[in-house]
Amino acid sequence: MSNQEIQVQMPPDLDPVYSNMIQIAYKDDEFTFLFLHQIPGTNQARAKAIVSISPRHAKSLLAVLGGSMAEYEEKFGTLEGPGERRPEGISSTLSGYS
Repeated sequence: MSNQEIQVQMPPDLDPVYSNMIQIAYKDDEFTFLFLHQIPGTNQARAKAIVSISPRHAKSLLAVLGGSMAEYEEKFGTLEGPGERRPEGISSTLSGYS
């Protein structure tokens, strides 16, 4: 991935999406992220967006997210890690996905 600037065109009708839960599935040629909003006080969640990317882009996302988190913690303070438990709101399986 190059460091050159890319002009991003945002459609005027593109609405922001809030997600507090994610399901991640993968197969040999793609990673799929299902962004969900878990409804407080219930065991229900609403799907908000689904994004599929190549494994190479997933690896790049991991690196960029790690760098962004380091910058965030430098600016706002260290966040407590999940430790040995699986982070709340993250699932590694996606029903009906093969």
